[in-house]
Amino acid sequence: MMETKVYKIDGDKPLESQLAEPGKILTRNGLVAFPTETVYGLGANGLSIKAVQNIFVVKGRPADNPLILHIAARADLGPLVTRIPPLADKLMEAFWPGPLTLVFSKSSLIPQEVTGGLETVAVRMPDHPVALALIKAAGVPLAAPSANLSGKPSPTLAEHVYHDLQGKIEVIVDGGSTREGIESTVLDITGQVPIILRPGSVTREMLEEVVGQVEVDPALARENPIPGVPKSPGMKYTHYAPAAQVILVNGDSAAKVARKILELVQQGQQDQLKVAVMVSEETVDQEIGLLTEPSQAFILGSRQEPAVISRQIYGVLRECDQLDIQLIIAEAYPRMGVGMALMNRLDKAAAYHIIQV
Repeated sequence: MMETKVYKIDGDKPLESQLAEPGKILTRNGLVAFPTETVYGLGANGLSIKAVQNIFVVKGRPADNPLILHIAARADLGPLVTRIPPLADKLMEAFWPGPLTLVFSKSSLIPQEVTGGLETVAVRMPDHPVALALIKAAGVPLAAPSANLSGKPSPTLAEHVYHDLQGKIEVIVDGGSTREGIESTVLDITGQVPIILRPGSVTREMLEEVVGQVEVDPALARENPIPGVPKSPGMKYTHYAPAAQVILVNGDSAAKVARKILELVQQGQQDQLKVAVMVSEETVDQEIGLLTEPSQAFILGSRQEPAVISRQIYGVLRECDQLDIQLIIAEAYPRMGVGMALMNRLDKAAAYHIIQV
C-alpha cells in the first residue's frame, strides 16, 4: 500500500508551483485526485493505456464503463475527435468551461480503454481553476471519473476521496468543497438531434435555449441495467449508493409525503433499525418535526431550489454511512430542470425503490 499525500491548495500562492509535482505524477502514469466544479475526479493521462487501466483497478470500475476526458482549452479538443459539429461550437461558447460533457466521434489518438470500446469519446472543460491548472501542468487531457470506489456516493470533499482511496493513489489535491455537487450533464451530439445521456446542472431547458430540440435517452427511465456497453458513465451500473437501504417517497402533497415518511420511520424503528430521513424544508413544516432519536433528520433546503438540494446529496449519503444508518427515507422531487439530475442520482441510490402517495 502506497502513501497518499494530500496537497492543500494555498490561495495565496501560484497554482502552477503548487501543482508542478502532481503534474509530473500524471505524466509518469500515476493517479491524482483533484477538485472540479462538479465532484472530485480521479485523474490519469487520458492518452496512456497503462494510466487509464490504473483508474479501473483502483476504483473497481467495470472496464466497459467509459471515461470522460478533461481539457483546459478549446484548442485541445481538435486532436481528440474526428469532427466538431456546428452545434458543438454553440454549446461550448455557452457552457464551457462548465459542467457539460459533449460526446464526439473519437480520433485514433484515444485508447479504446477510455471509451469502453465505443467509437465515441466524451470531453469536457471543467470550470475550476485547480482542475484547469492541473491539466495544463500534466500537458495531456485527463481521464477523470469521480474519485471514489465504484458504486459509492461521489466525493465532494477531499476527505471523501481520502476515505475511499487512501493507500491506493499517490496524491489528493485538496481544493475545498465542490460547487455543483453532482456530475456533469452528458450530451451526445453525434446524431441529428442532441441526446442527454446523463442529466446534470446544465438542464435540458438550458440546452434547448441554445440549440433547439434536445432529447433524453430512454435508458435514463429504465430500472434495470441497459444491455451492452453504456454510452455514458452512470447509465448502466449501480451508482451513488450508501451502505443503507434507501426508500424514496413521492407525492403531490407535502403533508402526504410527511405522513408516509413518518410511517416508514416508525416501521424501521420497530424493526430496530437506525433510520435517517432526507427531506425538504416544506416537508419539515408538516410533521417531520415530530421525529425523535434514533432517527436522524437531514433538512436539505427548499423544494423550489433543487440545485441547493443536489449539492448536498452525496455529502449526506456519506454522512449516513459514517453514522451507520441502516435505512434512509428520502423525499422525491419534481423531475424538471435540475430536478431531473437530482432524481437520477436518488433513483440509483435507492435502486428505484419509490413509494407513491
